[in-house]
Amino acid sequence: MSLSPTRALLPMAGHTRGTRSAATCHFKCGDACLTDERSASASPSFASVVEASLSRRNLLLGLGAVAAAAGTGALTVQPAEATPATPGKPGAPGRGAGAVGPKGLAFAPIAPVPSTTDQLTVPAGYAWKPLISWGDPVVQGAPPFDLDRQSAEAQEKQFGYNCDYLAILPQGRHKALLVSNHEYTNENLMVPGFTTEAALTVEQLRTSIAAHGLSVVQLRRGKDGFWEVEPSKYGRRFTGLSTRFELRGPVAGTDLVKTAKDPGGRTVIGTLNNCAGGTTPWGTVLSGEENFDQYFRGHPQGDQRNQKTYSLVKDGKPSEGRYWHKADARFDTAREPHEINRFGWIVEVDPRDPRSTPVKHTALGRFKHEGATTLVATKGNVVAYMGDDSRGQHLYKFVSRERVGKGGKGGRSELLDAGDLYVAKFEADGDPATDRDGTGTWIPLTKDGKSAVPGMSHEEVLVFTRDAAAKVGATPMDRPEDVEPDPRTGYVYVACTNNTDRTSPAPANPRAKNKDGHVIELREAGGDATGTRFDWSLLLVCGDPEDPSTYFSGFPAEKVSPISCPDNVAFDKDQPGLWISTDGAPSTLKLNDALHFVPLTGADRGRVSQFLAVPTGAETCGPWIDAADGSVFVNVQHPGETDTARVDAPASAFPYTDASKRTPRPSTVQVRRTGK
Repeated sequence: MSLSPTRALLPMAGHTRGTRSAATCHFKCGDACLTDERSASASPSFASVVEASLSRRNLLLGLGAVAAAAGTGALTVQPAEATPATPGKPGAPGRGAGAVGPKGLAFAPIAPVPSTTDQLTVPAGYAWKPLISWGDPVVQGAPPFDLDRQSAEAQEKQFGYNCDYLAILPQGRHKALLVSNHEYTNENLMVPGFTTEAALTVEQLRTSIAAHGLSVVQLRRGKDGFWEVEPSKYGRRFTGLSTRFELRGPVAGTDLVKTAKDPGGRTVIGTLNNCAGGTTPWGTVLSGEENFDQYFRGHPQGDQRNQKTYSLVKDGKPSEGRYWHKADARFDTAREPHEINRFGWIVEVDPRDPRSTPVKHTALGRFKHEGATTLVATKGNVVAYMGDDSRGQHLYKFVSRERVGKGGKGGRSELLDAGDLYVAKFEADGDPATDRDGTGTWIPLTKDGKSAVPGMSHEEVLVFTRDAAAKVGATPMDRPEDVEPDPRTGYVYVACTNNTDRTSPAPANPRAKNKDGHVIELREAGGDATGTRFDWSLLLVCGDPEDPSTYFSGFPAEKVSPISCPDNVAFDKDQPGLWISTDGAPSTLKLNDALHFVPLTGADRGRVSQFLAVPTGAETCGPWIDAADGSVFVNVQHPGETDTARVDAPASAFPYTDASKRTPRPSTVQVRRTGK
């Protein structure tokens, strides 16, 4: 649903869906959780597969209650505005105290932080510093941030809102490029005097559109070891308002993506709702367009395929979306029915070439992409793993037709223009002699440049990928979000955030009303990422460790940190171990969202240790790990996002030490080891 012209967001206070506040539901995904976006797949749900497998293995039975939860009330470190970071007071020690973490980033786990704590919390021996915040200059000549004098022209040169995916790309020892995308906007925290979205002016709407997209800035290392932003020719904004993207791959030029302003169907203006992402073997950045549908005005007489799959119409009534059609008619599906088909793709930008044209890759399918991460398979094909972040949606992979040269050389963007797209079907193992929970099949959706789905053309499979996945019996999942291969082993880790709508009971996670989520470890058969068979097991069944249904790969629950709603997962390129950021712990555990470290091998496999916590109302995004530098980078997204917060009445002061700046600002933060 959308807010009516006479309705403010404030009356929705108290409404929640799943694990999110009303504000998050509305601004992040356009209230998609209030509509049913699930596919009509006849395949058994992942819950039933897990139940069959884990009831056989009896993994989660007999755990019983564990020791009392670790104390809260952590002390925190918070720097003053524009001053050097200082160690300050560390977070209080958490469960299983003692040094954990990889070489270069050893730390004492912190205790979980109550959701009312409005500070960034880091371990003893670490300090933090904001690198760049919403509205800071990106392009040379950009004006400084001025809350009361915002404009679309200024925002197109400034750091966008709600930073999500993050990459730090070295340019030698003392310089680097910071690449961040920007998922969505919270107008109630951006616009002084905000009442309703319907009341926003055309200029305010255009400013919001410009705050979407991606940013690139250059960093230089300061004397204190922290990075600092410096003006550079590399400073660049990719926005939803004016940036031209090249549409490439099998869908480019077809009738499904042609519009009145682009009759050739090959040039798209803007990118929207960019969520997670990845870096390619050739040094570019991939980013996933996720909840793109919320920006479009829907009509009952409009495109039925998009209406059925996405949240464009509810109860037969038109949706106003985010009212962007008032600023640009292309966001009205009645006037431009194919414009919506030009969003929902994986985009690629080259931060090292300021004059390059960004790309939307249609061979990788169209759905609510959390992101895309890549590896070079043993045969030289580039493989991209992707999750569709909605309840009951699916896990995908793409295998390029062409291959890179020996030693991984020769990689290039064109490798993503042609290849085979697959969707996952999970099955129970049935063999108690193995250490796996189950097996699975990658079902082809496209093969050798043709559709592999009966009744759908090649371009239809790629534009309406959700429908294709349902037709072939793919497994509905509990919001598969970030999907990351381990650069050392090739094992793939899938963060399934939650699914409170699933009703089938199971003694193991995914559970009925799965509010805390889980993490899957997927192993390609024979180590061949281009193959069609895999094994899988549960790495984590998340939640309060005192809940006997949680599972941490057999590691004692009384020695782990609470973790809920895994979202982004990340690896350091050189050091082992999985890093997990969360999105939803304030609603499920009444704790601030966090970043955790988890060993994957040995006696400590499954030991969840909390590294940091973000401020009240915020989500932990990114992250980017550089153990050799003793640094962790995170994007602090939507600080102070509550149902009643407004400019001048904020729920958070982040990244400031007080509320003197009137409203919080999403920011990229560096956490660096400063002591032994």
